Order: sequence, then C-alpha cells, then structure tokens
Amino acid sequence: MIPEDRLHDIAQRYAFLEARMQAGLPPAEIAQVSREWSQLKPVVEAAEAWRDLTRSVADTEAMLADPDFRPLAEEELPTLRERLAQTERDLQVALLPKDAADARPAMLEIRPGTGGDEAALFAADLARMYQRYAEAQGWRFDVVEEQSTDLGGLKELIARIEGEGVFARLKYESGVHRIQRVPATEASGRIHTSAATVAVLPEAEEVDVQIAPSDLRIDTMRSSGAGGQHVNTTDSAVRITHLPSGIVVTSSQKSQHRNRDMAMQVLRSRLYEMERARTEGARAADRRLQVGSGDRSERVRTYNVPQGRLTDHRIGLTLYRLDQILQGDLGEVIDALSAHAQAEALARMNG
Repeated sequence: MIPEDRLHDIAQRYAFLEARMQAGLPPAEIAQVSREWSQLKPVVEAAEAWRDLTRSVADTEAMLADPDFRPLAEEELPTLRERLAQTERDLQVALLPKDAADARPAMLEIRPGTGGDEAALFAADLARMYQRYAEAQGWRFDVVEEQSTDLGGLKELIARIEGEGVFARLKYESGVHRIQRVPATEASGRIHTSAATVAVLPEAEEVDVQIAPSDLRIDTMRSSGAGGQHVNTTDSAVRITHLPSGIVVTSSQKSQHRNRDMAMQVLRSRLYEMERARTEGARAADRRLQVGSGDRSERVRTYNVPQGRLTDHRIGLTLYRLDQILQGDLGEVIDALSAHAQAEALARMNG
C-alpha cells in the first residue's frame, strides 16, 4: 500500500523548499536546502506518475460498461495495469528509508588475508579492479596510503573515492573476498585459495565526529618509497594514533600537510562507522537480511580463475566473465546487490 498521508507531507515539504530556493537563500543555507530538495524530487515525480496512471486505469475500467468502448478498454487495460504495478514499485523504492551516508564519498581499505604472497597479489588485483571501476564511473580515486610487497602485491591500500553515489554503490563490497587460482610460482599447478579483506566506509565530516586534540598522538616519519632513487628522503609521512580507541592511521604521500589532512579524514571515517554500527543496531540487522552484514570477517565473494567464475555468496549470484570483472566491469554485480537489498526492504515494508 502507498501511504497517501506521507506523500502529502513530502509534497508540501518539497513545495516549501522550492519556494525558498526561488525566493533566494543565504549562501550558508543553499547547499543544505538544495540537497534536501534533490532528495525529495524523485519521490514527488514518482508519486505524480503513480497518480496519473491510477486515474488512467480507473477511467479505462469505467469504459468497460460502455459497449462502444469496451473492446478498446479491454485492449488497453493489461498494459496500463502492468505500467501501474511497475510505477507503484518505483514509488515504494523511492519511499524506502535512505541511508544518510549513501551520497557521501567513501574510504576504501584493502588488506591481504590468508595466503601469504598470493593474498598480497590478490589484494593488488582488487585495488586495480576498484580503481578501474571508479574511473569508469567518472569518480576521483585518491590513494591515501599504499604499502607494496617486493612481488608487486599489497600489504595495505587506503583510498578515498569521491563522486556521485559512491558509498551507495560500494557499501556492499565490504567483507572477505577469496580467489582460487594457480599461483605463478606454483610449479605443480595446484589451485590455491587465498583471501583479502575489503572495507568501505562512508567519509565522515568534522561535524560528525568530535576529536579532542588531547586524544591524538601525531608522529612524522620518513616515507618509504619504491627503493633506490625513488625513496622519499623527507620526513613527510604522518602517523596519527587515536588514544581512546587505539586506532592508528598512516598517510605517506609527498605532502606532509596533505598527509595530516588525509590521515585525519580516515580516522574520522573509522570512528564515524564505529558510532554508526553501535547506535544503529537496526541497520546491522537490515544488512544481514539484505546482502550480509558487510563485516570484514564474513566471506562475501569467490573469484575462481580456472573456471572464469565469480560467485557472490550472499545473494547466490554466479557470473562467468571473471576477466572483465577484474578489469573493473563491476556494474552487473553491484546492480544485483542493490536490487536484492531493495527487494528485501520492500518485502519488509509490505509485510
């Protein structure tokens, strides 16, 4: 059922915000008002389309009583009813509670799990996959911290991804990813299984997390480079320790000032996510029902190289085009996860 009273309240609020924008706003209020207006616009448009189709179906059904128009009505009604059902579903999706973090940039963290050197190489493969996906979406991908192995794998990657709907698209990527393949160094050709952990956190703003300067220990140190002439010989790397939580964040790019800013951003995002998990118990339960908790201890996906197969264990999705996916063609996987989450949320709303 569509909650008409809620639609009425949304329409009134939308009209109020539109009038405010047309009347002119102080610069300090423009961003907040326009953001709320943009969030309500899809709901208002979906409601108008639903009402228009509802009237069309009612008018066409009334034509059944007229012998002259009955054949035409019988021909048009199936299509109209099908369109109405789809429009009603679109409206229900638009009315679903929104995660306040969906529109935010995201912090991506990738680390090798079990599997030694092969796990580190897999972590590097995942980093390239997400970077290429971000580039295809027109998003900005900035590396905050990167520690590599001698074989070209990753000990750790932290990146900030900015663009439209970044966290909404990537939030279900968190968890343990496994790969099954024959390592290049394996002479006997045996298939090995190794793993890497992925965490996607919404970027926190300063107003979200209050951090007292006395809670921080900030150290500067020499950045580690690729070796030889590439070693950065200045003390530009920044390590920030949040004393109350014990969280340690390092940023080791070229600019010490930027490193401090980026390390603080990562720290705020981790503390923000901790607070979200603690205060929003329902959110964690919802995610377990939808596509799994997204916790890094949960195995979410397997990449089987010999079979060219990707399997997402949370929704039972299997695709046989692993090469393209590892090259960044993640759209079908992310669409399926989002659609599953929407379907589960709709089932609970209508249950």
